[in-house]
Amino acid sequence: MKFTKMSLVAALLIGSSAFALDNVKVSGDADLYYSTTDAGSNTMFDKDASAADTAVNLNLTADLFANDLVSVSAGAGYSVLSTLGLEQNLVSSVWGGSHAITGNTSSRGAYVNTASWMNEAWLAATTGKTTAKVGRMALDTPLAFTETWSAEENTFEAAVLVNQDIPNTTLVGAYVGNGNGTENLAGRPAQGPVATAAVVNQDGAFDTYGKSGAYAAGIINNSYAPLTAQAWYYDVVQVATAYWLQADLDASSLGVKGLTLGAQYCGMDSAASGSKTDSVYALRVGYEMKDMFAASVAYSQTNDDGTIGYAGFNTATAAGTAQSKLYTEAWWNYGHVTLSDTTAYNVTVTSPVEGLFDLGLYYTYADQGKAKDAAMAGAGDVTEFTATAGKSFGPLDLTAAYIYSDFGKAGGSNNTVQVYASVNF
Repeated sequence: MKFTKMSLVAALLIGSSAFALDNVKVSGDADLYYSTTDAGSNTMFDKDASAADTAVNLNLTADLFANDLVSVSAGAGYSVLSTLGLEQNLVSSVWGGSHAITGNTSSRGAYVNTASWMNEAWLAATTGKTTAKVGRMALDTPLAFTETWSAEENTFEAAVLVNQDIPNTTLVGAYVGNGNGTENLAGRPAQGPVATAAVVNQDGAFDTYGKSGAYAAGIINNSYAPLTAQAWYYDVVQVATAYWLQADLDASSLGVKGLTLGAQYCGMDSAASGSKTDSVYALRVGYEMKDMFAASVAYSQTNDDGTIGYAGFNTATAAGTAQSKLYTEAWWNYGHVTLSDTTAYNVTVTSPVEGLFDLGLYYTYADQGKAKDAAMAGAGDVTEFTATAGKSFGPLDLTAAYIYSDFGKAGGSNNTVQVYASVNF
C-alpha cells in the first residue's frame, strides 16, 4: 500500500510553537497485507503463490519542557510484525524481512518468528526558527528515506538540524549513523527467500549506515511562491557521494489552472578509484481538476556508463529493490527505472468515483537497454500496469490492487492481486 509520509521538515517542526500543559499523544495502526500472483507454475490464490503479514505500530509523542527560549519534545515508536501462523495455512511467503525463520519446519514449510523492535526513540529541541532532533527516527530526503509501502518501515539513528531564519528558505543538515534497512552499500547479505517485500533487517536490527555513516545537507526554497526548488548533497563516508536537484512549479500562476511541471536530476559517484558518475534526470507534467481527477505523465533517463549501476535510488535499502523518488517510479516493481541505461515512462491517473471509492491507474514502462545484461540480468524491458480501488470507513482503510507485470522474453509476465486493510487509532 502506498502511504504518504509526512515530510522530514514538517515532522521536525511539530511542536515548534508553545506547548500545551498536557500534550501526550498516542497513535498507531493495525494492518493486514495479502498478495497473490500467478508467476511461474503457480496459479492465483494457491498457497505457494501467496504472501501475507500483519503489523501493529504504536507511537507516542510528548512535550517535555518549554519556556521563552527553548521547547523540548520526545517521541517513541514500536512495531510488531506477525504472520499469525498464516504461513502454515493460507500462504507460503510473508512480506517482511524482519522475520526470522526457525529451525523447526514441517512438510508445509518453514515456521516464521514474530518480529518486534523499537522503530523510533528521539528527542527534539526548538529555539526560534531552529529545530534539532536526535535519536532513532523516520527520514524523508530524496536519497535516504523511510519506505512506507511494505508491512514494515525502515528507520534511522541520526542527528538532524533544520533552520528557517532565511525567508522562504529551509536549511537541513543531518548525520546518519545507523539504519535498519536492507542496505547493500556495506555488503549486507540479502534477506531470506520467504520475504516478499523486505525493507527491514531481521528483528529490526540497526547497523552502520554505509561503512562509517553519512552526512547530508539540503536547501529548500520557494521565494517565488508557485515554485519549490531544492538541492541536496550526500556523503556516504568511504562509499559514495551524491547530489539531487529538483524543481516543481504550480503553473496556475502562468494562466493554466491545475497544471504542474517538475524536473529532477541526480548524480552519484562511487568512492572507488577511477569510478564514473551514475546519473538520471526526470521530467513531469501534471494536470488536476479538483474533485474530478488528477493525471500526470513523466519521463526519465539514466546514463549508460556509471560505476554503481543505479542512479537516484534509496541508499537506505537494497539497490535492486529500492524505491526511488523519481517521477517515473513504478507502483510495485521497484529497482528498474534507476538501472543504468534505462529510459522510463510513467502515466498516473487518480479519481474519486462518485464518492464510492478512490480509483488509481498507474502505468510504467522501463526500456532497459544495456541493463538487460547488468545487475538484473535477464529481466528485459519492464512493463507494469496497476489499478487500485480504496475506501475509508472512519478509522478503517481498505485498498485492493491489481498489478500486471511483464519482464520481457526472459522474465515472462504475471498477474498479482493485493489487499490492504488498516485500522488507524
